[in-house]
Amino acid sequence: MDRLATNSSPVEGSREETMPLGRERLRTPRAAAIAGILFSGLIIAILVLMLAAVPRDALETGDWLAASPRRIVIAINLMPFAGVAFLWFVGVVRDRLGDSEDRLFATVFLGSGLLFLGMMFVAAAVFGAIVIVNAARPESLANSTSFALARAFAFNMVNVYAIKMAGVFMVVTSTLALRTGFLARWIAFVGLAMAMVLLFASQLFDFSFAVFPAWTLLISLYILIDNFQLVPALRPVIATAQTARCASVHSFAELEATPRELRLSAWDKTGRLIDQAVIARR
Repeated sequence: MDRLATNSSPVEGSREETMPLGRERLRTPRAAAIAGILFSGLIIAILVLMLAAVPRDALETGDWLAASPRRIVIAINLMPFAGVAFLWFVGVVRDRLGDSEDRLFATVFLGSGLLFLGMMFVAAAVFGAIVIVNAARPESLANSTSFALARAFAFNMVNVYAIKMAGVFMVVTSTLALRTGFLARWIAFVGLAMAMVLLFASQLFDFSFAVFPAWTLLISLYILIDNFQLVPALRPVIATAQTARCASVHSFAELEATPRELRLSAWDKTGRLIDQAVIARR
């Protein structure tokens, strides 16, 4: 389905209004997939660098400060780029959901994502402050009360609060996938199971935080592979009494009927609006 025709015969008592063409709307799954893959790769790299340089024990005394903090500095500087990729991923996924996005789920989806990212930024800033202060006063920071407070603060921010927000984000995204069909059902169920680990059992596993980037990578690869399929395969995305929507790897079409009008829209596979028409009752 490369193009959807919008020629319709006016019915008695109705008038046909054609919407202007050329207005673009970002509905490309590739953007979400690429952003998700980039975020996953950066977060995993940050985790590897941090775990290689800093002991996991929140009560450690800071002996690692005597060594070169190069790995910590690299991890801290990668964090903003991971944040930008995550914001892009969230934005494109929301746009892909479109009008099928429920207000309640939309609020929790966006709120949990922003809270997760904000907490990760705060934790990175704390580690950045530790490195800067140690460079200025290397003899006074290690084994100090200030270091212990900052270290415990960053540990709790990531391993207690941020990880729970990541779990909430996974629950909402997986629930939206089940309600709208923008992801395969098996991925949604896997996401719910992985979210339960983050919400209720993260303290039992040393590397539980890696569940979130692994899940993001999974759904990003699914979206990317699904978008590059060669055989067009229409599948229902949402089905209600008022709205029918279908998607294929080549285009996206939406037909929405209300008591006052019938709206027909079509996008190509790059997300460019190629046709739109409205038949409205007088």
